[in-house]
Amino acid sequence: MGKAEIDTQASAQGYLGDARNASVLVYVNGAFVPRDAAMVSVFDSGFVLGDGVWEGLRLVRGQLISIDAHLDRLFEGARSIALDIGLSRAQLLAAIHATLARNDMHDGAHVRLMITRGRKSTPNQDPRFVIGAATIVIVAEFKTPNPQAKARGLSLFTSAFRTSAPDVFDMRLNSHSRLNLIQALIQAIGAGADEALMLDPRGFVASCNSTNFFIVRGEELWTSTGAYSFKGITQRKVIEVWRANGGVAHEKDFTLAECYAAAEAFVTGTLGGVTPVTRIDARPVGDGTPGPLTKRASELYLAAVTPP
Repeated sequence: MGKAEIDTQASAQGYLGDARNASVLVYVNGAFVPRDAAMVSVFDSGFVLGDGVWEGLRLVRGQLISIDAHLDRLFEGARSIALDIGLSRAQLLAAIHATLARNDMHDGAHVRLMITRGRKSTPNQDPRFVIGAATIVIVAEFKTPNPQAKARGLSLFTSAFRTSAPDVFDMRLNSHSRLNLIQALIQAIGAGADEALMLDPRGFVASCNSTNFFIVRGEELWTSTGAYSFKGITQRKVIEVWRANGGVAHEKDFTLAECYAAAEAFVTGTLGGVTPVTRIDARPVGDGTPGPLTKRASELYLAAVTPP
């Protein structure tokens, strides 16, 4: 078993390999190029300082799941950092669909839409040194979430790295800058876990490094308020469908001790949807296997977002 395969299996973002991805065409500033030839300048704002915003999208049966919510977040993030995307909402959506069409993708694809402030005349922090338009890259790949993660559940490790307050680093921007989250994940991997569980500056549970986190207490779903973490679109949809089907879901502060005593836990994300968590800090969650309410949450979510 190769290293890449091991890494894929032990990740909340893991997926099955697909040979078709070797020949995908990547959208780079209006042109379609082979993936091995897709590149941006070393003077690009995203490369120099992570100055940009992005979205992850999922294509299911010809439809981009929650596309309006994703584009809302993208344009709001761009406006908040004074980044001129240079395309209207309709034009950007057309570029996404064109990328899918060029790659003959109709189902089971994941799209990474990345926009930076553009190329700079010199590598520095000042946005006034940008020359030209924003850089727009769209990478579409065939991705099926790894079923092993769903079957066995993920293992989490509580990182010493904390999430940040909006006045320090606002996670709602969905920016390219992710270093503190990467540091947390590196720490979790070093501890033998799959993903990092992160606390907020006050010590309450915030999120995982790349996914939103839920626990099951009684018949209730608990997730963080989002005051110190990103507000996931999948997270929001899970809450909506759970409540719509008579369930109770709270967005609230809760502690690590309450996680240890939870009956079940799971994470949510665009690629994986709902993925069980079966261990936190080497302790089993509940009986250490994916639980029935997690399964129910996954079924309700899939029913809500899967086109007929």
